[in-house]
Amino acid sequence: MTDPQARISSARKPFHRLLLTGAAGNLGVQLRGALGAWADVVRVSDIAPLSAAASADLADRAAVDALLEGVDAIVHLGGISIDAPFDDLLEANIRGVYNLYAAAVKHGVKRVVYASSNHVVGFHPVTSVVDVDAPLRPDSLYGVTKCFGEALSRYYFDRFGIETVCLRIGSSFDAPKNRRMMVTFLSFRDFIELVRCSLFTNRVGHAIVYGVSDNPTKWVDNTKASFLGFRPQDSSEQFAHLFEAVAPNADFDDIAQRFQGGPFAAAAPLERDAS
Repeated sequence: MTDPQARISSARKPFHRLLLTGAAGNLGVQLRGALGAWADVVRVSDIAPLSAAASADLADRAAVDALLEGVDAIVHLGGISIDAPFDDLLEANIRGVYNLYAAAVKHGVKRVVYASSNHVVGFHPVTSVVDVDAPLRPDSLYGVTKCFGEALSRYYFDRFGIETVCLRIGSSFDAPKNRRMMVTFLSFRDFIELVRCSLFTNRVGHAIVYGVSDNPTKWVDNTKASFLGFRPQDSSEQFAHLFEAVAPNADFDDIAQRFQGGPFAAAAPLERDAS
């Protein structure tokens, strides 16, 4: 007769408890179902209202500390994902990620999947192909905060042994919205697979990987992150019919066309209204 306890043990999922921050966002909504197949408990959190989720301000250290209790690994999508006034970015993207890692040390969390951004290298020209060792050239204050997150995660790996995979996510939507996104497109399916590889690879150390699908035009090279086993299945090629072929634009001074960050590189820094 099979031991009942053995049956229970064999049915256990790879993780007991996963934490997903930013669960109400575009990518958080896509990921929640997949995480449920990988963990007995998925703890979801967002500052925005979300049914059955913890509403936690990442800038609140005590709230973040409570979120991490009993957590095995973290998928950190929380924070501001567009350019914004620096004071707002400071709380959500800098203080928030510090609070997360400080709590991870306290609670013994050993794996973080961190949503970085391709905007950390957005001032590289579109005529170049960058890999994970390319110099950081953020195209916005938002990009600067993601550089901070990558550097902080590196420190916490070297100092405390917390492994992190930094996902330099491109443009993850149902479909590309413009010509630039034909290059930076990351399908939802490929995004979920990228997170799966980041969680399940046995040892990652401190890794950086570009989150893009297998698009015809490439600005990034993931060769040095191939140990993660991420093999995108989708491509923006299926959407080529949405954008008619046009002759090259003669405006060679257009920053949005010259640099990989596109409109992020061209926009003036945002300031909070002092009124």
